[in-house]
Amino acid sequence: MRFNPKARLDTSRTSGGGGGGLGGGLGGGGGRIPIPGGRAGGGIGTVVVLLLFFVLSQCTGIGPQVIGGSGGGSSSTVGTGTFGGQQASDGGDTGDFGSCKTGEDANNDENCAFVAMENSMTGFWDSQADLEGRFQPEQSVVIFSGQVETGGCGSASSSVGPFYCPSDQTIYLDPTFFDSIFEQLGGEDTTFVRAYVLAHEYGHHIQNLLGTMGQVRTQQGPDSDAVRLELQADCYAGMWTAAAENDGFVTDITDQDISEGISAAKTVGDDHIQSETSGRVDTSSFTHGSSEQRIAWFKKGLTTPDSIAPCDTFKSRNLDQP
Repeated sequence: MRFNPKARLDTSRTSGGGGGGLGGGLGGGGGRIPIPGGRAGGGIGTVVVLLLFFVLSQCTGIGPQVIGGSGGGSSSTVGTGTFGGQQASDGGDTGDFGSCKTGEDANNDENCAFVAMENSMTGFWDSQADLEGRFQPEQSVVIFSGQVETGGCGSASSSVGPFYCPSDQTIYLDPTFFDSIFEQLGGEDTTFVRAYVLAHEYGHHIQNLLGTMGQVRTQQGPDSDAVRLELQADCYAGMWTAAAENDGFVTDITDQDISEGISAAKTVGDDHIQSETSGRVDTSSFTHGSSEQRIAWFKKGLTTPDSIAPCDTFKSRNLDQP
């Protein structure tokens, strides 16, 4: 995956903060985050803990609210552009992102790559006819390390993984996720894999704008609303992927990139996570969908970039076959 060297980057919605500063680059990062209970043992309790601290929060604000306690009531209120108790400066010169000026910077710096991805996704969704009159960008993409305070979803640590908080319409991401839990589960840390994860979280923002999150009633199970919400976000990620090369920011998404995205979707499937952590699969505790379902809905988005209707998982009678 490469970016247009001449593209001008808008850093006003991307900031860095929390804990010990920005995370490391591809394959680097800080200390590895251990999977709770290790790869084996612990039974279903370990799986539940993992889901709370890992991929349950690769999504919406559910993870941070649970971790923060009492629905986020114990957390401090964080306004737009704040992170880790620090106020972000205006105009985009935030954290280590002030040097992110062009697509060439994005090609050479992992932090600037997040800016280019965000710009690309914002442009894509802003152009969607289905969202005419309703679209607005997310408030911020916060790249943090260690610990972060959200604006309504409580506090979160690096163990939570990437997540979207609907209360402050902000995506939170600690890059150490990719070279810790993600790689321990068999995933690969590449630029496009990071883009897939960010696109999934941006999909949750679209769901928030459309009121889709209000349809979630059931939280667990293979046909639950929670699973449907996650699979739809995967489909939205596929939509962006299919159209990304037309936005002026992304110049090259290869077949290898697509393959890496499919592999990433497999890695974060509920069945794969459970199998890797406990040695067994319990479909009644699914919150994100199986590996095959996540792959299938990502691929569905790849074939339908011009309309969100085919991604309506809530109307689907068979989540295995979009």
